Amino acid sequence: MHGLNFDPDICVRCTTCDCVMKCQYMEYDLETAIQEHEKLVAGEQSKILTDCVTCYACEEYCPYNNHPFYLIVDRQEERGIHPVPKPIEKSQVVMMGPNGRLKSKEVSPPVMNMCFFTVMNASIRGTLFDGVTKFGGSDVFCNLMFLHFARNSTISERLPLMIENIMEKFLTPAGVDEVICYHDECYGTYTSWAPAYGIDVPFKPIHLFDYIYHRMLELKPRIKPLGVKVAYQRPCSNRLCPQTDHFVDDIFSLIGVERPKREFEYENALCCGGVPEAQQRFELSEDLQKKNIEDMKATGATYGVFNCPFCFWTLAEQVIKAGMVPIMMSDLCLMALGE
Repeated sequence: MHGLNFDPDICVRCTTCDCVMKCQYMEYDLETAIQEHEKLVAGEQSKILTDCVTCYACEEYCPYNNHPFYLIVDRQEERGIHPVPKPIEKSQVVMMGPNGRLKSKEVSPPVMNMCFFTVMNASIRGTLFDGVTKFGGSDVFCNLMFLHFARNSTISERLPLMIENIMEKFLTPAGVDEVICYHDECYGTYTSWAPAYGIDVPFKPIHLFDYIYHRMLELKPRIKPLGVKVAYQRPCSNRLCPQTDHFVDDIFSLIGVERPKREFEYENALCCGGVPEAQQRFELSEDLQKKNIEDMKATGATYGVFNCPFCFWTLAEQVIKAGMVPIMMSDLCLMALGE
């Protein structure tokens, strides 16, 4: 397993312990937070290991980019702590594994990796995605979801093969060196997790919203401002690439929608309640979903906007019951193009 690029001295010098104190799920005073984090760094048993809901947020909260969440997952795996029941963990590892059936495909830029979300292929449509070549499946799956299962070893074992498959089957033969990542988690894998564990990424990942924004700029003469209020559900996996979050407001500004202030957004965003760890704690999952829906509704939004399919599948029905329309960001942009 590749080792984490983690500096314990940074944690020793840190006096604010932002990664724990800003957590919306662990309520520790500063003294307790520092003590428990010191245990974590030392490889000892810490309450953090069992209280963590695997929302990724501490990766964003750490001002030193010292990867506190990746460290938590490493320590959970070292100590045999399973955030979800072991039978579920084992079945997911097997079910989501590579099957060796990937076939080469002729591609031309722009190229999009759908990762394990090939079920969403139909959503990549219309003028917005004219000319985009797609590939996906278990043999190019980033495997980062196994952070929720305390299985960094699975990611470390599989990711180099996934990268090799992407290069050999698609990019190298076509002379392409950029890949649009359909999902935040995939983008976060290549820009955060891989560098943290010393895994080389020989292509340039492009965030989906980066692509959408610049494509919409090209199509700007066709945009008809929608003139509606929207509430955006920021996915946990965007915590691994917070530098891309500005594209949400950039896109909204382009298509003429209003984003009223929410309590749970930007750095204060809440998990949708759909991650495996939250689902094992039914009351927590129910509470997170309720807070998100009530917060969306309070804005007076017409649309609840999503990027992550898991967030969409978790909250869509409740969004409808609250009187709003659940919609993926790409579909909202297509509406602004009259499609």
